[in-house]
Amino acid sequence: MNNTIAIRGAITAENTRESILCQTKALLEAVLMANQVKIEEIIQITFTCTKDLDAAYPAIAARELGITEAALMCMQEMEVVGSLEHCIRIALICTSSIVTQKTARHQYLGEACKLRPDLATFSLALDGPAGAGKSTIAKRIAGELSCTYIDTGAMYRSVGLYCIQRGIDYTIEALVNEALEDIHIDLTYENANQRIYLNGEDVSEAIRTQEVAASASKVATYEKVRIALVEMQRKLAQTKSVVMDGRDIGTVVLPNATLKIFLTASSSERAKRRLMEYQAKGMEVSFETLLEEIEARDYQDMNRSVSPLKKAEDAVEVDTTSLTVEQIVEHIIGLLKQKQ
Repeated sequence: MNNTIAIRGAITAENTRESILCQTKALLEAVLMANQVKIEEIIQITFTCTKDLDAAYPAIAARELGITEAALMCMQEMEVVGSLEHCIRIALICTSSIVTQKTARHQYLGEACKLRPDLATFSLALDGPAGAGKSTIAKRIAGELSCTYIDTGAMYRSVGLYCIQRGIDYTIEALVNEALEDIHIDLTYENANQRIYLNGEDVSEAIRTQEVAASASKVATYEKVRIALVEMQRKLAQTKSVVMDGRDIGTVVLPNATLKIFLTASSSERAKRRLMEYQAKGMEVSFETLLEEIEARDYQDMNRSVSPLKKAEDAVEVDTTSLTVEQIVEHIIGLLKQKQ
């Protein structure tokens, strides 16, 4: 059953044609992606601009995005003393079989988040070497704050699953590249668990097979896939509050993150943690072997030519060597609250 819903949003822009169209496109793309709305489902969009924006009609941006059948109208926003300047607002009416009016995700981006602080989003970038506790900390923080943990590995698995489901040979790079424009991935945090959606379908369990894991390892080597997924990760961070971990999140993926954390720990402590993980799984491996692997991985990550591991200039370094998970989570959440 399709629902008719109205989605609101706002963004600020400079009074130039280029800025107005660019910012309007960013806002529309955020609304469509956050709500999984297709262009053909849009019925009407009303745009308003404050009187200091008159260099271009924002509706032009909608047409350039391919929104050619919906009714579009541009109006001047009512002037109120002390109101936000240089602001573009939208009211988008559409049909959806996925989203209801209650679950619609309204988008107030950049400076416009001041209009609806209750809907404001944040992004937390966690970088660091292998074994520093990034995934564990990221998941705990996402759970504490009821926000989305961006599992980048799950995104590559979703690309692999899409190819498998449609009989696309994922070992042929050109075929996978052609399929990218038809792949939409969303991640949510529901009932204390992360859920992964591929084109609106929950594939959280389907991506956890050995066959999908093998496909993910292959597609992750393709440059266009990596570029496309980084762009998806950035867009997800525009439309919802996220916690993302990796090795280049603060430097490449989310250079404008609300807060950047660089987690560290001594190589011996990280090797000890890995040893405990292996022992818990009944696997036998020596501490010395793990220590050598950790140090070799550090060198490889820090010296690779593409997106090497390094601390962002504005990142806060947190040494986890002698801290518990609870202490680290509490400290980082405290730093995040100071930023908001």
